[in-house]
Amino acid sequence: MSGGLAALLDDIAAIAKLAAASIDDVGAAAGRASVKAAGVVVDDTAVTPRYVQGFTPDRELPIIKRITIGSIRNKLVFILPAIMLLSQFLPWALTPLLMVGGTYLCFEGAEKIWEKVSGHDAGEEAPAIVQGEDHEKTMVAGAIRTDFILSAEIMVIALNEVATEPFLSRLIILIVVALGITVGVYGFVALIVKMDDIGLHLSERQSGAARAIGRGLVAAMPVLLRWLAIIGTVAMLWVGGHILLVGADTLGWHGPYALVHHAEEAVAAAVSVGSGALAWLTNTLGSAIAGLIVGAVVVLIMHLIPRKKDAANAAH
Repeated sequence: MSGGLAALLDDIAAIAKLAAASIDDVGAAAGRASVKAAGVVVDDTAVTPRYVQGFTPDRELPIIKRITIGSIRNKLVFILPAIMLLSQFLPWALTPLLMVGGTYLCFEGAEKIWEKVSGHDAGEEAPAIVQGEDHEKTMVAGAIRTDFILSAEIMVIALNEVATEPFLSRLIILIVVALGITVGVYGFVALIVKMDDIGLHLSERQSGAARAIGRGLVAAMPVLLRWLAIIGTVAMLWVGGHILLVGADTLGWHGPYALVHHAEEAVAAAVSVGSGALAWLTNTLGSAIAGLIVGAVVVLIMHLIPRKKDAANAAH
């Protein structure tokens, strides 16, 4: 009896170790997939706070909560089933689909730069005010629509990172990524949105240190939003460019990715201290340049050519 009990306990221990290993694998894969989606995540964080501008402080967190629920619904109800079916039955379509998303990221990043250079900075404009009780509904709906595009990119990028995993593991990993990224992004957005309220509250304290921290938080909020926008733009160009370089290499056009890869290897070989970091920066810079070139071409097609046509039609 004791031998049978010992064998049973050994089996339970083995199953527990296997389950723990599986959880570790899922966590590691989810972490890799989340890192790959960094560019979209930063952009999502930079974009969302503008949807609560103009509301009273007591409505800011409820609005973010509604957007968060909408984002989870976007990822789990609409996007996840579609990409799981795609990865199961049409896996060859994943690279072209990912490249479409990468092109969109490059376009978004290049468009932001174009708006700054041309003086048509949409990011500095106040959101349109919709009068009446439908104001909140309209802004939340707009935020969820924007989130759908960003969420689709996040999920496809994450899927590409775990495409070789078994179906069930892939599903669990993508659910973990969807929930983790959504909670992380909108939790941080909530903190950003309430930063000025926290600062104002601290600035009214009797403690001099608390008042100084409070004033610092209030002053830091617009600076933080500006830097988030800059980092988001760079990240979109980097991630989008990298997706396109790797995708082109996978489809048989090896030249562009080989150029960046050779530059990365050359830097790693030439430098003894910090070679890994410098090699990574070289790859990142090359990817960002590629993203900027592709994005600039798309911006040219989407903005400048239609304007020339309109001007020609007006002249006639």
